[in-house]
This record gives sequence, C-alpha cells and structure tokens, in this order.
Amino acid sequence: MRSCLHKGKNIDLVGIQNFLTMYLTFGKISAMYHPLLVTHSFFRWLVLASLLFALYRSYTGWLGKKPFNKLDNTTRIITSTIVHIQLLLGLALYFISPIVQYFLNNFKEGMAQREIRFFGMEHITMMLLGIILITIGSAKAKRKEDNVQKHKTIAIWFTIGLLVILSSIPWAFSPLISRPWFRWF
Repeated sequence: MRSCLHKGKNIDLVGIQNFLTMYLTFGKISAMYHPLLVTHSFFRWLVLASLLFALYRSYTGWLGKKPFNKLDNTTRIITSTIVHIQLLLGLALYFISPIVQYFLNNFKEGMAQREIRFFGMEHITMMLLGIILITIGSAKAKRKEDNVQKHKTIAIWFTIGLLVILSSIPWAFSPLISRPWFRWF
C-alpha cells in the first residue's frame, strides 16, 4: 500500500517513509559530521608538518649523502601513517557530507557549482592521488639498499605528493574555494 486516506486526504506513505528515513539518517550523520570535520581539519596540519619534516630529513640526507638512520625510517613510517589516518577521516567525511550527498544526488547541477564540484569530486581525487604518491614513495624507499637512494626516493615522491595535496587544500586565502585555517568544536 503506497498511500492511505486520512481525513479525506490522500497521504503518500512512501514519501513520508522516505522523509522520516532521511530525517533520522541526517540527524545521526549531522551528529558525526561536525566532529569529523574538525578532526579532519586539525589532522591537515599534522600531515603537512610530518611531510615537511620528512622532506627536510630526506633532502639533507640525499644532498649531504648521509646514512639512512632509524630516525629517518621512523619519520617515513609516521608520515605515511598520519597521511593514511587523514585518508580514513576524509573518506568517512566524504560519505556523510551533505555537500557530497548533494553532489552525488544532483550530479549535473553539482558539476556546475564550483564548491560542490570541488568537494564532491576534485578534492577527493587529488588527495587520493597525493596519498598514493606518498605511499609509493614510502614503499620504494623501504626496498632500496643504498642510503642515499632511500633519501632520494622519499624526497622525490613525497615532494610530488605534497605538491598535489597543497593544490587541493581549501586554503583560507584561496579565491576559488576557501575554508577557515582552524575549525573548532
């Protein structure tokens, strides 16, 4: 039964069911959305700091022909871990974001709107690419035997990954898509 008669009016039960499902789901999502958004925004700074430190260590090791020591390896592992945690936070945020939901449900209209398109497609694509580059660099460096080659591999792959990531962060100063430097609970 798709509708019923109530006080002389035909009521669409499927429409009401869909509305209630959306309301209850969005209520649960919105409770998770803001804390995830704040955490994702905070983690961006950890990603950038760890990448910059890893790049500092790798460039000084590569150009100075230094040994690849335990600190360098730990930096590589921690940087990759932080980047992957950020990926998981971003994916969780992607699937509950009202902006992304609008984009997925209204693809044609979403593609025409810069902010919707950015968060629905461009941001996630570029971030995945940056994380893939960093992951490849970390794995390749791990397999190298030569110390200088380990530093060089991290320097090159992490630099390219960082540049891709930097190009897709919604910076506060960006004329295209901007978000605040810090989000608060």
